[in-house]
Amino acid sequence: MTPAVRAIVFANIGVFVLTYIAKDSIVQWGGLVPQAIFEQAQVWRFATYLFIHDPNGFTHILFNMLALWMFGVDLERRWGTNGFVKYYAITGVGSGIATAAISLLPFESTRAMYAVPTIGASGAIYGLLLAWAVLFPTRQILFMFIFPLPARAAAAIMGAISFLSAVSGRNGSVAEATHLSGLVIGWFYLNGPRNLRLQMQYRMTKWRMERMRKRFNVHKGGRVHRGQAQA
Repeated sequence: MTPAVRAIVFANIGVFVLTYIAKDSIVQWGGLVPQAIFEQAQVWRFATYLFIHDPNGFTHILFNMLALWMFGVDLERRWGTNGFVKYYAITGVGSGIATAAISLLPFESTRAMYAVPTIGASGAIYGLLLAWAVLFPTRQILFMFIFPLPARAAAAIMGAISFLSAVSGRNGSVAEATHLSGLVIGWFYLNGPRNLRLQMQYRMTKWRMERMRKRFNVHKGGRVHRGQAQA
């Protein structure tokens, strides 16, 4: 495993052990509870909820950490440790902020989220899935560990499932709204103002190079024909 992925996995396992020992205390102190955030200014919950998993079973943390390893290692190797940690924090904390904001909406399915703790790293994990699908769209994923699908198709299906579940109000220990928020925030991070700025810089540089070629009468290289010289 890469350094950041290893550190995040160990941190989650350590907190899981503490949660298993003192379940109610850890969840009530660090779970994402919008009511505690808005009424008592307990803003640390936007970050701490990412490291808390359901102590009543191992499947919650097992699948999250497995997905973190599957997607996170490739992303950290591509972006470097600092870039990976930044993305993980933005999608994780960002999905927590989005979940708290959604809980204020005047709908029955959203009002239920206001006083209920949301726990787990799934918001950030869904962000990693989105980034992995963007960077490696044709790589195969065993969807539900059964069906092989291209990464972009799997990400689209997971997003659709999260959207439909969030709209219907079916939420478990980790709100489907948090999953969907991780996907959306990851997409905007990869395709938003930062990427637009890079594209504009690339186009400006390309325009300047074309201008310099015309100014100095430099032609693009190509096949060299007999009797011709390649610039």
